[in-house]
Amino acid sequence: MKQIMLVEDEVELAELVKDYLEAAGFEVSMFHDGQAAYDAFNHKKPSLMILDLMVPRMDGLTICRKVREQSDLPIIMVTARTEEIDRVLGLNMGADDYVCKPFSPKELVARVQAVMRRLERKAEPETVDLFRIDAAQQRIWYQQKALSLTPTEFRLLELFLEHVGHVYSRTQLLDHINPDSYEVADRVIDSHIKNLRRKISDAAQTGNRHEWIQAVYGVGYRFEYPDE
Repeated sequence: MKQIMLVEDEVELAELVKDYLEAAGFEVSMFHDGQAAYDAFNHKKPSLMILDLMVPRMDGLTICRKVREQSDLPIIMVTARTEEIDRVLGLNMGADDYVCKPFSPKELVARVQAVMRRLERKAEPETVDLFRIDAAQQRIWYQQKALSLTPTEFRLLELFLEHVGHVYSRTQLLDHINPDSYEVADRVIDSHIKNLRRKISDAAQTGNRHEWIQAVYGVGYRFEYPDE
């Protein structure tokens, strides 16, 4: 059974999340302060950590940094403020996903399951590489089909494919495609993402069955392969 470490100082919320996770088949250890959670982590490594940024005695950023110094344990960050997520992203703390309060416990369970599936896929040998990148020609193929991409779309998709599952804020994506511009609106990224989704879905013939580039509410975007 997968062991989840839940670090959340709001007791009622923590109890609710714990109930949902256990109903989904996870074993949950719950902590309401950061120091106790970190001490427990050093004694027994869980399968995944759900970590609120604003916990007493040792805050979430410190815990995340300390954990990352010794482990690639998957971490889902929880926060009530999107500005905090921007700060975490900017510090490259390496969290695997981000959830903004208020959130649905069902959504959080789904995020946990998605991260677990992603790790299981990484552990399996790659049999088929769906995408092929030619950086010199700035071309990308889905299987044998060449995608008709603009230079900006190529740079975005190349970034996503090299960091599957990684969440990027709109600011980070804007910096990646145009680092010298200071006056580009967020909607420019949304437009490029919309075009990329359509082009990949057309080539893969997935239609609406799978969203290759997924929006992460209050944060930005990430690339995900289909479950099957």
